[in-house]
Amino acid sequence: MPLKRRKNQSKKHDPLCPLSECMQLIGGMWTPNIVWYLSGGPRRFSELRSDIPGISAKVLSARLKEMEDNGIVARKVMPTKPPTVEYRLTELGAELLPAIDAIVTVGKKLKGKYVEDDALVSQ
Repeated sequence: MPLKRRKNQSKKHDPLCPLSECMQLIGGMWTPNIVWYLSGGPRRFSELRSDIPGISAKVLSARLKEMEDNGIVARKVMPTKPPTVEYRLTELGAELLPAIDAIVTVGKKLKGKYVEDDALVSQ
């Protein structure tokens, strides 16, 4: 006899699921890292590039443009010679910080667990 299909008990299904919308904003490769480093205040492109080892200039530029289009990051051209550009989180971008902080907290716990597990194995 087949099992009866249960109804989803989570919050009401929304055709434009808020979780999916948010994950679409921060789910891209390097995007959470960029938000994390911009949480400390405005950064120039070269500063972000050195903050995030392993990211190429092309990818960083593409992510920043994408984040600007989505309203997460604001871009300000500084009147210097040569011109420099500064990036900062918008209000919407700053609202992502509690979620990213929570992910970092869990990541630290997982990292600690793996370190403890490895220590137990090596003994």
